[in-house]
Amino acid sequence: MLDMDLLKAFVSVVDAGGFTRAGERVHRTQSTVSQQVRRLEDQVGHQLLVRDARGVTPTAEGERLLGYARRILALGAEAQAALSGQAAARVVRLGIPDDFALAELTAVVAAFARARPDVRLAVECGLSCDLSANFARGDLDLVLLKREPGTGPALAAWPERLSWVCGPGFDPHGESVGLVAFRQGCLYRNRAVHALEKAGRPWRIAYECPSLIGIEAALAGGLGVAVLNERAISPRLSVLPASQLWPAVPPTELALQLAADACAAGRDLADLIMGFCGHAERAAA
Repeated sequence: MLDMDLLKAFVSVVDAGGFTRAGERVHRTQSTVSQQVRRLEDQVGHQLLVRDARGVTPTAEGERLLGYARRILALGAEAQAALSGQAAARVVRLGIPDDFALAELTAVVAAFARARPDVRLAVECGLSCDLSANFARGDLDLVLLKREPGTGPALAAWPERLSWVCGPGFDPHGESVGLVAFRQGCLYRNRAVHALEKAGRPWRIAYECPSLIGIEAALAGGLGVAVLNERAISPRLSVLPASQLWPAVPPTELALQLAADACAAGRDLADLIMGFCGHAERAAA
């Protein structure tokens, strides 16, 4: 059995980006929160968090547990509200790809949350393949995901232009291509592998990471090359022009899907996200 208090401490650390700020949120000392996370790690048998210069980030196992932890805590709050006779807050569960959790989109989502105190917003970031599976299971009300163009229904869809990118220390003329990629199941990873194999170029996975921050750090360090969409290319990375060495990568699609039984608040949030994505697409055209 997973302890609710331990799950709450874990989620608070991830959301706050550190143990001290998490302690302030849950009214515990930093050492107490740290002990709670260690106890949770002992329960699940995996390290869940990593401390580095940027703060605290979840491991691959931590990211997998995070979505479950949020749902468990949400269900617990709903059960408590139901038994106490209080009206439970409407919950809107939103899924966003990790490399599309842009500051601008996050600001739109945050503004929605502030304007709708009657709604409890739960946001999950991850790979599109995971978000799609969670949406199909009914674990998400609204999802923004990457997919093959034109595959299935959507409220709206926008093309994604993909490019080969690298950092300043990367040698684009090497015989074997070192790929920096998200884990297996990522559409961009599949695109990169198929393009290289079609061009007859040998390749290997040089660095695999579940987050865009880690991908950018590996590219900046010269560990390899990656396929990313235009929105996710930071200024410190360089785009490799399409050539025989770096064949053009077919576009993917960003699609917005809404559950059929989504509440009115979910539809309102979908309208805001459609407006944001539509504006971004027009600006990029």
